[in-house]
Amino acid sequence: MSDLVSERALNGPASPGAAVSRFVRACLRQSVDRTPVWLLRQAGRYMPEYMAVRKHHSLLEICRTPEIAAEVTITAAERLGVDAAIIFADLLLPFTPMGVEFEFLAGEGPVVHAPVRTVEQVRALRTDRVEELSYVAQAIERVAKHFSAPRADGDQLGIIGFCGAPFTLASYMIEGGSSRNYVETKRMMYGDREAWPLLMAKLVEVLVTYAAQQVEAGADVIQIFDSWAGALSVTDYREYCLAPTTELVRRVQALGVPVIYFGVDTASLLPAMRETGADVIGLDWRVPLDEGWKALGYRCAVQGNLDPIALFAPEEVLRARVREVMDSAAKRLGHIFNLGHGIVPGTPVESVIKTVEWVKEFGAR
Repeated sequence: MSDLVSERALNGPASPGAAVSRFVRACLRQSVDRTPVWLLRQAGRYMPEYMAVRKHHSLLEICRTPEIAAEVTITAAERLGVDAAIIFADLLLPFTPMGVEFEFLAGEGPVVHAPVRTVEQVRALRTDRVEELSYVAQAIERVAKHFSAPRADGDQLGIIGFCGAPFTLASYMIEGGSSRNYVETKRMMYGDREAWPLLMAKLVEVLVTYAAQQVEAGADVIQIFDSWAGALSVTDYREYCLAPTTELVRRVQALGVPVIYFGVDTASLLPAMRETGADVIGLDWRVPLDEGWKALGYRCAVQGNLDPIALFAPEEVLRARVREVMDSAAKRLGHIFNLGHGIVPGTPVESVIKTVEWVKEFGAR
């Protein structure tokens, strides 16, 4: 971690001497009074307040309207009592200024109607219109202003910005949506020595600028989601994805903030993911937290990793699973409690609230 990152992360961009967030301190593996906690997709369809907003606005309308995006971000963080708020946005938002149109279809998720599968299409992608994403930064500004004062316990709530990782965004762009086998993505990755590196380079360029907007607006940390990296073998990850992902991580860190790097089904990739230099590696629920941290050499912070479906379990089972994650962390410096993936629709809100309360109980130092 560079001195620039430590100074910006601990003091903030505009208010040296402001209260230090336990969340940011944990990202930097510094001492904290208790384990910080936030939850992937903590503002989502399981929460009545969010569903009330969705009655009147589509997902993209919420993302692209700073007032509404800030509202759902703030409401979830306050309702749950977590230590960080992640801005409400979607991974695919950068597609539009790049010239790739997409929409969300009921029951199908995101759909790109003109998938990018040729070198000519890759060459045509724009990298000079990232300013069109400024609505995300405007939402972050509102959230940061709302949480600018220390809370009752003296802690400053952390503000998380995010973007997708090059491989994951490329897979959506190439496949035209979600995929089981990533045939078209791997076809380009393996076989087109011009298109794939150029696509990686263009995505990195756009994502760095996008992250810079978020940091300037008040994001304390940037999380990079590599949701589909688990579809790669270790060899393919190293050969085709490690270099551009590392470039993205390092350039975001150069903005002065810690980086969380998270993927799903990535137990075999953890040592390679550590080579990106990310400050925090997110662990999914498939690997025990202590084993995942050991695979990383204990050389970075970790985030995770309760199975989100455990939130449907009876209270005594859920409490035991939360305790198991906390015990696996053994109160080492650098653990941020989270889920191993996002909260799913139908999750009982009370179970989510209790989970946060138990983390605070078990995580006191």
